[in-house]
Amino acid sequence: MSGPIIGVTCALEQARWGVWDQPALVLPRSYALAIQKAGALALLLSPDDAVSEQPGRLLDLLDGLLISGGSDVDAGSYGAEPHPQTLNTRPERDRFELALTLGAIERDLPLLAVCRGMQVLNIACGGTLRQHLPELLGHEDHRHTPGRFSDHEVELEPGSLAARLAGGERLAVKSHHHQGLDSLGEGVRVSGRAIPDGVIEAIELPACSFTVGVLWHPEEDEPSRVIERFVREGVSERHAAGAHR
Repeated sequence: MSGPIIGVTCALEQARWGVWDQPALVLPRSYALAIQKAGALALLLSPDDAVSEQPGRLLDLLDGLLISGGSDVDAGSYGAEPHPQTLNTRPERDRFELALTLGAIERDLPLLAVCRGMQVLNIACGGTLRQHLPELLGHEDHRHTPGRFSDHEVELEPGSLAARLAGGERLAVKSHHHQGLDSLGEGVRVSGRAIPDGVIEAIELPACSFTVGVLWHPEEDEPSRVIERFVREGVSERHAAGAHR
């Protein structure tokens, strides 16, 4: 395949299929399908402590990086005590994704961070998380039903990378999270918020050419063109120039 290669991080979870119940790498197929639809190859990335120590060798293979959604980030990764509602953490995954994120920022590799991924991006830059948003908001509208996405609107900053990817400054999105950003990391700019509660829904790093995080799930939204535009506008030109080689 001659198209660009997008690395996509996978969750590490206990999973059941057929007669088996084992630790498994898990990623909704919607991520890969969206990447493939845009003409790129999705390379699924497994947590690996060797890569966490030296991420460059893996990043050398990629034209772009997508940090996927999933379970809660371990509070210890940003120096906090865990909240009772911070559950199912996987420090091995946290280490892996934080190392890849920092490596991508250092080499200006196009990066799209989705939901948990946006939280990882903020932590990688030195920021922290609000571990249970319902305590702050007084509602659970961002994760109202297990196994179902919440629908709400976001408002994006005019001229922002997030608005460019989304194709507008106000749009309906699909969310499923109970954590969000607290203090912002160094160089992180807020470029979108939820309507009406103001939860931070999009961030970007102006110092990088194409680094953006969204708290919603564009891979689960058929009309969304966020991943398509990330591949075609953020990654393809870099791939054509052989910039990562």
